[in-house]
Amino acid sequence: MLFNSLEFIVFFPLVVALYFMLPHRFRWVLLLIASYYFYMCWNYKYVVLILITTLTNYICGIGLGHFKRKGIRIFLLTTGLVVSFGILFFYKYFNFFGDSLNVLFSQFNLFYRVPAYDVLLPVGISFFTFQTLSYTIDVYKGNQSVERHFGIFALYVSFFPQLVAGPIERSTNLLPQFYKKNNLSYDNVRDGIIRMLWGFFKKVVIADRLSEYVNLVYNNPGDFQGPHFLLATFFFTFQIYCDFSGYSDIAIGTAKVMGYDLMVNFRRPYMAKSIREFWHRWHISLSTWFRDYLYIPLGGSRVSTKSRHYFNLFFTFLVSGLWHGANWTFVIWGALHGFYQLFSIWTQSLKDKLNGTLGITRLPRLHDALQIIITFALAYFAWIFFRANNLQDALYIIGKMTDLRYSVPLNLFEFQIDFYLSFGLIALLMVIEILEENFELYTRIRILPKYVKWLTVMFMILALFILGVWEASDFLYFQF
Repeated sequence: MLFNSLEFIVFFPLVVALYFMLPHRFRWVLLLIASYYFYMCWNYKYVVLILITTLTNYICGIGLGHFKRKGIRIFLLTTGLVVSFGILFFYKYFNFFGDSLNVLFSQFNLFYRVPAYDVLLPVGISFFTFQTLSYTIDVYKGNQSVERHFGIFALYVSFFPQLVAGPIERSTNLLPQFYKKNNLSYDNVRDGIIRMLWGFFKKVVIADRLSEYVNLVYNNPGDFQGPHFLLATFFFTFQIYCDFSGYSDIAIGTAKVMGYDLMVNFRRPYMAKSIREFWHRWHISLSTWFRDYLYIPLGGSRVSTKSRHYFNLFFTFLVSGLWHGANWTFVIWGALHGFYQLFSIWTQSLKDKLNGTLGITRLPRLHDALQIIITFALAYFAWIFFRANNLQDALYIIGKMTDLRYSVPLNLFEFQIDFYLSFGLIALLMVIEILEENFELYTRIRILPKYVKWLTVMFMILALFILGVWEASDFLYFQF
C-alpha cells in the first residue's frame, strides 16, 4: 500500500478512528494488525521474513536479559546478527556478489559459476532489519531494557508509518511510546496533517513531476547529450530529496496524528556547508545508525593512528553505499562520500590558510554561500552514480556532460509547461527551506490564528489536487 494511493486515504482515517475508539490496552493489537496488513498489500508471502526477524531478535533479547555469562551473551547476539543479516544478504545481495564472483572467476579461467536465484526484493527489508538489530545490540550493551511483551515488540518492528522506508527508529525512543496512553489531541492532529500535506506536496507535486524527465534521460542515455544529463542530474538531486524526505514527513505526520513522535530524518541537507554537515542533515536515522553501530565500534576517531581513523571513516561510507543497493554504482557513491570526508580532513589546514589570505572569513555570508555551493556540487556529482542504472551508464553520462552541444530540445516533458513549472517548484522549495533555516518558518506557522492555519491546509490540499501527479508511483527508497 502506497501513501500516495486511494487505499491509504481510506485505510489511515479508519485506523485512526478505531485507534481512539478502542481502550488503550487493545490499541497495540489494532496497530499490529494494521501494520501487517499494510505490509502484506505488497506481497503477503514476505511477511514471514518480518516474523522470523522479529521472533529471533525477541528470543535473543529475552536471553540477553536472563543470562549474564559473556559466552552465552555473545552467542545470542551473534544469532540475532546472523539470522537478520543472513535474510538481508540472501534477498538483497546474494545475486550481486554471485555475479561479481562469476566475473572474477572468468578472468582467471575458472569455470565454476555461483548460482543465481530469482527472488523479489522484499520492500523495506533494509529498514526493518536495521531497526530490529539496533534493539538487540542495545540490549546486549545494556542501553535498552528487555521488551518482554512480544506483541509490543512486534509492533516496534512493523509500525506501519515507518515500516518500509524509515525513519529507522531506536527502541529507546519508540518502544516506551506504545505504553503511553494517547488521547485525541487537536494539536497532534493539526501538526500531523500539516506535516503529511507537506510530505505529499514534495512527493506528488515536485518529485513525481521531476521523475518524468530524469527517468527518460537516465534510462536512455544514448539518446541524449550533455545539457540533458546536466539538467536531469539537477532534477534528480531534488527528486530524490523530495521523494525520500516527503515519505519521512508523511510517516512522521501519520504517527503524530495518533500521538507518536518519530525522529526527524531530514534537516534541509542542501543548506549544508560541508559534506560532513550534509550527513548530519540527510537520512539522519541511517547516518546515526552507522555511526553508533559500525563507525564507533570500529574505533571511530579514537584510535592510535590517523590511518586507522581514515579507514574507519571510509569503510563506514563504503558500507553505507552498499546498504542502498546491490550495485557497484551505490558502492562508488558511498566511496565518493567517504573520499569527500577524507579530502576535507587532509586539506583543512590549506583551507584555513586560503580563507585567511583572501579574507573570506571576514565576509561570513559570502563564505557560507560558497561552502553551500561547493557542498551541493559535490553531492550533485555523486548522485550521478546513485541514479545511473549501471557503472557503464554513469561513466558515459559523466563523459558527455562537458559537451554542451545539443540537437534534441531540452524540454522533454509531455506537457511543455511542466518544464518551467519544475524550476518554479524547486525555487519555491528552496525559499521555504531558507525561511525554515533562518526564521523557523514552521514554528511561526504554528502560532498563527486558527483560521490562517486552516486556510494554509486548504491551500495545500488544493495545490495537491491541481498540481499533483497522481499515478501512485513508488517511493524511491522502497527499493532499498
